[in-house]
Amino acid sequence: MEGNGFGKAKSVIFLFHLGGPPQHETWDPKPHAPAEVKGEFAPTATKIPGLHVSELMPQAARRMNDICVLRSCTTADNAHSSSGYWMLTGVPHIPMQTENAKVGFPNDHPSLGSAIRHVKPDRPGLPSSITIPEHIWNTGGIPWPGQDAGFLGRICDPWLVHCDPSKKGFSIGGLSLPEEVSIDRVGGRADLLSLLESHISVVQGTAAKARQTRDAFAMIRTGPIAKAFRIDEEPMGLRERYGSNRWGQSLLLARRLVEAEVPFIQVNWTRMPGDTDDSPAWDTHARNGARCKDHLLPISDLAFSALLDDLKERGLLDSTMVVWTGEFGRSPRHNPNGGRDHWGHAFSSAICGAGIRGGQVLGATDKMGAFVKDDPIAPQDLHATILHGLGIPEDMEIHDPLNRPLPICRGKVLAKAYTG
Repeated sequence: MEGNGFGKAKSVIFLFHLGGPPQHETWDPKPHAPAEVKGEFAPTATKIPGLHVSELMPQAARRMNDICVLRSCTTADNAHSSSGYWMLTGVPHIPMQTENAKVGFPNDHPSLGSAIRHVKPDRPGLPSSITIPEHIWNTGGIPWPGQDAGFLGRICDPWLVHCDPSKKGFSIGGLSLPEEVSIDRVGGRADLLSLLESHISVVQGTAAKARQTRDAFAMIRTGPIAKAFRIDEEPMGLRERYGSNRWGQSLLLARRLVEAEVPFIQVNWTRMPGDTDDSPAWDTHARNGARCKDHLLPISDLAFSALLDDLKERGLLDSTMVVWTGEFGRSPRHNPNGGRDHWGHAFSSAICGAGIRGGQVLGATDKMGAFVKDDPIAPQDLHATILHGLGIPEDMEIHDPLNRPLPICRGKVLAKAYTG
């Protein structure tokens, strides 16, 4: 399917909120529901008549002309790992409802970023898919499946950069040269390595490793990525607009990676200092209201809005799609600890930029915010919409290890997101 918005996105910034943001306190408030459902916060009006979001998102409310809210996302999976796998790959986990799921077959479909890297090969010194500031993991350091290239092979893995751009003196090791090593000297080393490789028999993994080595040399010699990570070049006033924390500065770094023309940048909201195991990140099993009011939404609303403004001011929003999502939502009723529990039946996401028509809501939930009432949106539909923006047909074929053709995506483009 081609048409509205097809290929308008040069880059995608995919904001993934680990834990499951509560739909009631973000994009889908339910002011007429019982107190134990609607929570303690009121809706706030936006620039769009009749469209309300939570009062905890005042900055986003003022920018709703650019934002398309997806209120009917659903996986019906209440486990972080398996629902997250579906959100990241566009393919349901086998079996569903599986926490601490392991990486590997049969759940080895490539992540969205990996599929994009497969279709849009790296340019010299410039990977086509980058993940910051770390990978997604459960309590105990257990990584989720669905974050790598799976059956496409390690060569298509997104470039994972563990970092904290908010730290003083932030830099990424290996992206610059020691003072005593010149560019000419690096060039000589690269030429020598190439000569040696030409005389070495190709064994399993050698080709991928050789490509990775060449890419590493290119990154140092040409420098677009090294420059993108020099976040200290940004004016302090702009940095403060994003927020002086890892999330805010990671979004600013994502904008710099857009300027470096990286096609896909995934930013993961993972645990921050002070998070506890009972309610880490957006997994608000306890004190949902306090966590949202005092920590989560102030950071999220400020940084998200700063990103949209920054992209718009630089003329980049028309060619950059921004996606706001998580692995699922939260339960409509609060538990005895004042928290909301896992809820994959209905949750919200948001998209904007690159041809997306803002100022609208797609889909609807029931009066409790518990189940989808109109126009369910599956993870693969979100993927199809992102690929469409990047000019990648959702029915494009990729191949598994047995060379069997598979569609790059199993979803349908959310056409209304582009046309309204």
